[in-house]
Amino acid sequence: MDRPRDGRLALLLLLLGHMITALEVPLDPKLLEGLPQPPTITHQSPKEYIVDPRENIVIHCEAKGKPHPSFSWTRNGTHFDIDKDPKVTMKPHSGTLVIDVIGGEKADAYEGVYQCTAHNQLGSALSNHITIRQSRSPLWSKERFSPIVVQEGQSLVLHCRPPAGLPPPIVFWMDNNFQRLPQSRRVSQGLNGDLYFSNVLMEDSRNNYICYARFPHTQTIQQKQPITVHVIDLDSLNDTMADYFNDTDLFSDKPVGERAPVFLVPSGSLSSQMVLRGEVLELECIADGLPTPAVSWTKLSGEIPAHRASLMNFNKTLRISDVSEADAGEYRCTAGNRLGSVHHTIRVSVKAAPYWISAPRNLVLAPLETGVITCRARGHPKPHIQWSMNGLPIEDAPKDPSRTVEDDSIIFSEVQTGSSAVYQCNASNPHGYLLANAFVNVLAEPPRVLTAPNKVYQVIENRPALLECLSFGSPVPVVTWFKDSRSSMLEGDPYVFHKNGTLEIHVSQAANGGKYTCVARNNLGISENHVYLEVKEPTRILRPPEYRVVQTNRDVLFECKVKHDPSLIPSTSWLKDGGELPEDDRFRPQLDSLTITGVTESDAGTYTCVTHTSLDQDTASARLTVVEAPPTLPPIYGQPDAPTDLELTDPGARSVQLTWTPGDEHNSAIKKFLIQYEDGLHQSGVWHNLTEVPGTKTTAHLKLSPYVHYSFRVLALNGVGYSWPSLPSRQYRTNPAAPDENPSEVKGHGTEHNNLVITWKPLTGLQANGPGLQYTVLWRQHGVEKDWTSVSVANVSKFVVSGTPTFVPYEVMVRAQNAYGPGPEPVTVIGHSGEDFPSAAPGLVQVVVLNSTLAEVHWEHVPLRAVRGRLQGYKVHYRRERSLHQHNSHHGEQRSESFGPNRTRGKLPDLHPFSVYSLHVTAFNSRGEGPASATQRFETPEGVPGVPSFFRVSASDLDSLTLEWAPPHERNGRLTGYTLRYQTVNSSHDLGLLDEMDLLSNQSSVTLHNLHHSTRYKFYFSAKTQQGSGPALTEEAVTILHRAMVSPQVDIATQGWFIGLMSAIALLILILLIVCFIKRNKGGKYPVKEKEDAHGDPEVQPMKEDDIMFGEYSEEDRKPLRVSRTPSSGTVPRDGSEDSLVEYADSGDTQFNEDGSFIGQYSGRSGPPSPVINSLV
Repeated sequence: MDRPRDGRLALLLLLLGHMITALEVPLDPKLLEGLPQPPTITHQSPKEYIVDPRENIVIHCEAKGKPHPSFSWTRNGTHFDIDKDPKVTMKPHSGTLVIDVIGGEKADAYEGVYQCTAHNQLGSALSNHITIRQSRSPLWSKERFSPIVVQEGQSLVLHCRPPAGLPPPIVFWMDNNFQRLPQSRRVSQGLNGDLYFSNVLMEDSRNNYICYARFPHTQTIQQKQPITVHVIDLDSLNDTMADYFNDTDLFSDKPVGERAPVFLVPSGSLSSQMVLRGEVLELECIADGLPTPAVSWTKLSGEIPAHRASLMNFNKTLRISDVSEADAGEYRCTAGNRLGSVHHTIRVSVKAAPYWISAPRNLVLAPLETGVITCRARGHPKPHIQWSMNGLPIEDAPKDPSRTVEDDSIIFSEVQTGSSAVYQCNASNPHGYLLANAFVNVLAEPPRVLTAPNKVYQVIENRPALLECLSFGSPVPVVTWFKDSRSSMLEGDPYVFHKNGTLEIHVSQAANGGKYTCVARNNLGISENHVYLEVKEPTRILRPPEYRVVQTNRDVLFECKVKHDPSLIPSTSWLKDGGELPEDDRFRPQLDSLTITGVTESDAGTYTCVTHTSLDQDTASARLTVVEAPPTLPPIYGQPDAPTDLELTDPGARSVQLTWTPGDEHNSAIKKFLIQYEDGLHQSGVWHNLTEVPGTKTTAHLKLSPYVHYSFRVLALNGVGYSWPSLPSRQYRTNPAAPDENPSEVKGHGTEHNNLVITWKPLTGLQANGPGLQYTVLWRQHGVEKDWTSVSVANVSKFVVSGTPTFVPYEVMVRAQNAYGPGPEPVTVIGHSGEDFPSAAPGLVQVVVLNSTLAEVHWEHVPLRAVRGRLQGYKVHYRRERSLHQHNSHHGEQRSESFGPNRTRGKLPDLHPFSVYSLHVTAFNSRGEGPASATQRFETPEGVPGVPSFFRVSASDLDSLTLEWAPPHERNGRLTGYTLRYQTVNSSHDLGLLDEMDLLSNQSSVTLHNLHHSTRYKFYFSAKTQQGSGPALTEEAVTILHRAMVSPQVDIATQGWFIGLMSAIALLILILLIVCFIKRNKGGKYPVKEKEDAHGDPEVQPMKEDDIMFGEYSEEDRKPLRVSRTPSSGTVPRDGSEDSLVEYADSGDTQFNEDGSFIGQYSGRSGPPSPVINSLV
């Protein structure tokens, strides 16, 4: 009964959506009665619908519309007549089908593809194609399995191969007691349900390996016949059968030794996998190997998404959920153990079923309005868009001049009444489809204001107010507002008008209160509504609570005086530390205060007064501190004192009792005692930790070793730290004995092709148990020699056996002994004598060129007898001999790639295109490489070329630019030409449209004409071969503004005249600085006259007072100055008094004071000069 009203509600929501409203509001369904609406599918069954044959089939199809739609169905593309089948009924007022199969009809009789159509007089809406299939859980075929016999250490795969069900079953392995079989890194279940053993152990023998398949739809479980596995130890079986058959080796196969990993699944080194976007990607790698390999994952072309990826099944499965296009690429799984590793690359491609970018939306238009329905979807491959109208292909639908179909859009122009219809968009590709309905409803309705009339809005002063005026009409009404009277329309500050008709006042004041009228208009009528705004005073706390310090058992009072709007009713509550007050009668809250009686220490905290009305609230807080009598001083904590009084009691051959007295704990309880010992015989002065005991004990029973001179000490530990060590105990000596253990880490290996090196980890002095420690080394060839060869050595950790065959197994033992006897029976270790270089080269070497940079080399294994050791792999040595281009020859350096011992092929990456390569293959073991295979030569095809050697702009004009270039150094093929692209660049670095032109391969320059003057251009230049274009060089240039600027544009900083000018200016500045420096150092009076007056040179006559004239000279003064040389002794002769400044200038020893005056006597007095204080350079 409510469906029509719900349909009208949804229709109005869609209409408001068409109006692009800013706010969503509830609508009154009563206002929508009588509005027509085309059908809309509201509920339907999934596209793939698997039904349980034990239950009735229910296919859902619900729709709404006005008038209420009727329903019809198709099955497998033809009309499904429900009335003719008594087993099929349709629910009332619904399109849902109920098919009765419980009454005896088989469900598979109704399998097929169904589609529902809901239609009324305005159009028809279609459901998805619903595929009905019956769930199936078939039985396992009856079969018996012979027991599987496998040698210990080999790999094993137990196949499950469950029957194909619908949906597929869930597979798991259990025993006949319904206990799940334990899985590990060695044993695990693959994605296909098979059980994989990387290597089998004796404990894997059992007769109840059972694969179960659970079919989730019917909740049934099917069981495969049990599989029996026998794991045998071939060595033990050989010995037993040899004894029985008179020493005949019945099983001549060698035991399964350790081996490098090999993948059980997937096969080969490269595989591919496709996954759909949004689904789960599961990649699996399971390896055979001994020891059990560890598997790791990497993505070669990026990072594995950490937030969506997880490693499962002991790292053998990489699971990525919600796959996107970014997850495509190459994933590498690596399986490794200590003998090597193996890689497998999985190329993952991501396809996508169609998904919506913009699903079509219902469209409500008024007559003569324009609108668009858009259907945009993505997928890989790109989806095909197909339109229908009321279920008919758009090509077969009635013509409508107002409708235009353009790929993914339908444009409606000046629609007319009666053009209502439902349009279907089907976006499909090989991986799926999307089907969406969108109706066009042409309505002509006058405005209706939907906001309740005379609504009162209350708001606090200085806060924003929102007055609603929600309206409906077709065409969309225009809303205007008036205040108090309709004399003037509201506009401008302080009002803001929203597109949905709401009026907003940012900061409400008392003057904004009053009556407001909103008016909604369109070309079919007018509607108005009145609302009222009341602006209230804010609520404020005038006297907040204050900080209080109170002694225990006293009372405390917090005040909280409040002012509020008279028309609002306030209420006050109190909080303690952000929560409610304790439920205690001592807390007495009132409207404007809080009293706490008999304060206790637990009452301390922060108290908050919260006053609120129906519109706002205010808060204030204060801290309460509770104090008592002056507190006592806190205890002082420290490390414990060292234990004392160490005593040794109850002596034994290998034990003794130690007791002690604890020291002061210093207010922190002792947690434990640490007992240390010193070995005065072997390591005097070095203390070792022996044992620990709880802090509650003061006695320890110590287990000791033979032939040790023990001293003990004890340390105590509390919450602060360890104590100092106690004084050592008296020395306690244990008697010697035979060794309790043999050397560890015994190994046998060869360093030369004819020796066996036996190594071990020697015993320590504490482990020797007595004097005269020696080692008895024993060895014999495994499976050949019965008697042991032995030798005794001392003070060494290895022994070399010479003259052995090349790479044969040996049994090795090392036994310790001393003067008191031998150690226990040693453990036998299998080692191998030394390896020799392989004696044969890999055969049938072939090269398959995969592309211009990648080739794959194939070879045959070297015979096992020619390996002469443990094969570690193969090496491919290759080099680039020359380029196939006539202008380019190149002799590359030798390169090599290594591959595992189980490989018979390998890839050579990073090759140069269009080149001739030579290669040979060698096998290698731990000794080195064997002989090389015959040299093979191959050629790589063309690739894309490298970057051009150079690319530059050589000339610029008003409307043209000349470009020059040279071919690439790495042509990688025969050049077919060049590609030039260019575009303009404006002052804000925005790029213009891109132009492109092809150039011939023999060109080396081009001039571009008809360019814009004074414009910057950006160029992208690349060479190309038949394989495509290579990387591009970029360059920028600017056309000139005037013809006078045609001269080549160069950087002024690189011009010779500019550099010369700058150099001259710098030189002048330097000269000025030197002159200023000299002037500064010559400051002060020149003291020659004072020196003459003081020393009275006899050869100089006193001058008359009249002769002392500034700036005048006598005839004598005009004579040339005599130049004399200062002796090498550095003194001035007495008769040199006539020497002037010129003499000092000519002398190399001229010295000056700090003020620039000379050092020494100018009068010529002999003697050494004064030390140099300042020199002029």
